[in-house]
Amino acid sequence: VQAFSGDVSGTGIKKFRRVDAIVPSIQIEGDRINADMGGANPEKVIAAWVSGDDLVSMPNGGWAPLPLDWLDQYGDRLADLLAARDSTGRVARHALFDLARLCEELDHPPPPGLDGIRALVGNFEGIPEAPLPEDFDGDLRAYQQVGINWLTFLREAGMGGVLADDMGLGKTVQALCMIETNTLVVAPRSVLRNWEIEANRFRSSLKVSIYHGPDRKLDKTADVVITTYALMRQDQETLGKHKWKMVILDEAQAIKNPQSQVAQAAFKIDAEFRVTLTGTPVENRLDELWSQIHFVNPGLLGGRKDFDERYAQPVARGDSGVAAHLRDRIRPFILRRLKKEVAPELPPRTDLVLRCQLSSAERAVYNTVRVATQTKMVERAGSGNVMAALEALLRLRQASCHSALVPGQEADCSSKVELLLDTLESVIAEGHKSLVFSQWTGLLNLIEPHFKEEGIDFVRLDGQTRDRQGIVDAFQSESGPPVMLVSLKAGGTGLNLTAADHVFLMDPWWNPAVEDQAADRTHRIGQDKPVLVYRMVAEDTVEERILSLQKRKRALADAALGAADQAAGITRDDLMALLA
Repeated sequence: VQAFSGDVSGTGIKKFRRVDAIVPSIQIEGDRINADMGGANPEKVIAAWVSGDDLVSMPNGGWAPLPLDWLDQYGDRLADLLAARDSTGRVARHALFDLARLCEELDHPPPPGLDGIRALVGNFEGIPEAPLPEDFDGDLRAYQQVGINWLTFLREAGMGGVLADDMGLGKTVQALCMIETNTLVVAPRSVLRNWEIEANRFRSSLKVSIYHGPDRKLDKTADVVITTYALMRQDQETLGKHKWKMVILDEAQAIKNPQSQVAQAAFKIDAEFRVTLTGTPVENRLDELWSQIHFVNPGLLGGRKDFDERYAQPVARGDSGVAAHLRDRIRPFILRRLKKEVAPELPPRTDLVLRCQLSSAERAVYNTVRVATQTKMVERAGSGNVMAALEALLRLRQASCHSALVPGQEADCSSKVELLLDTLESVIAEGHKSLVFSQWTGLLNLIEPHFKEEGIDFVRLDGQTRDRQGIVDAFQSESGPPVMLVSLKAGGTGLNLTAADHVFLMDPWWNPAVEDQAADRTHRIGQDKPVLVYRMVAEDTVEERILSLQKRKRALADAALGAADQAAGITRDDLMALLA
């Protein structure tokens, strides 16, 4: 291989100079790493390799062949470590896992001080059992103790973690066992009271302060300060400047958009130990995973641009090798257990689709909406107007559920509501309790009169509900009403409704994680009856295509957290396919 050295006799022919091939040499001392690439810049070597080049330019001229076999084996790990170095060559705490792995792969003696870190390399074996707080009052399941051991290890190692157990497996109690003092808990407003109740139940000696309301004041003497995402964003001057020992983000999918103001506010929280709790670490895009990892361990997955190029795009293309590397990289920092794996005693959950046919009048309304939306989309073709597509999709979904949801239309009932009433009649007669979910309070308003007409006793929980806990307690009581109407936004998180064993999802949406959040209000620890989840679908409508898209969305989470090879976020093409 030769290098450019200038024009020869004005002929335009370049003269080349041979350069020796690069022989990599890695020096590891403690938590420092340096890479000798035969004089070449290591970052340039990695960049050339990622781009698929065979050569890299040398500082003194010439082009050297890349050590492709070596890079194919160690390049990803080295790239991660180089990105995690400071100016002295010292890697960040979270990158010590990668350093330990590289030592193993290169048959290099493990550096002093990495013995404890090595315990998390290889299926988390070797983590010592953590003692429970002296004031803890409760019984833990075996997997919950394992979660506490893992969180304790990360805290002592100076790194954060994502506790991503399936919904209903008790993430709150595991987090409560970690709290010592000076802890900030950020949660949706709907579960503030639940956190206070659980803290008093399991850790009664903790001093708990709710930071909420117009007269809120930060109690710096409290062991636990509980607030909302909205106030974390709004009161950055107060909450962001305080030095916290620990911060817990509950339902942490709230920061899934890293560009949002709430995510930016979370990134600025000053805390020694960071934990996120979520049953849905990935819903739509791998950016959501990046956001949570960046919160708990800043820099672990590089910058967003680097993450998009090295991970998100290849995984979306179905690159199983990149997906495997991503899973391997984040594995020590994400603990995810599924109910079927750790709670086999839970009764089964059965998912069913209840289909109805639109009446001739409903079909006429639906077709009118479909033709109108298609015409608009054709007119705007190529404009990339995703919001217009979403609006069109909204109208089609509403027309599938109830004609009266469509502006300018009136209807007393709908085929879907009639199917719900017929099914509930049998369910109630057999002594079961049911949850009826909808994204639209307007649909709940249309259902209510039919319940009253049929003599169906019910309670309702939506964004306007004042006494949430009172409604929950009434429904959970043995003598309580057999049905609860619930808006998906208000009731999709933070509720324990194990009195119900039937769940009706009135308006299916393309994001299955949202529906799972609703179903898991009842299919959780404490449930002793089989759970039936019904998706109400109008035949020959956009809802049928939504069901097929849900399968693709599930594959996205599996690509990062499981074993699937294919993944894709919802795109403009997805929307157009739904509207076809």
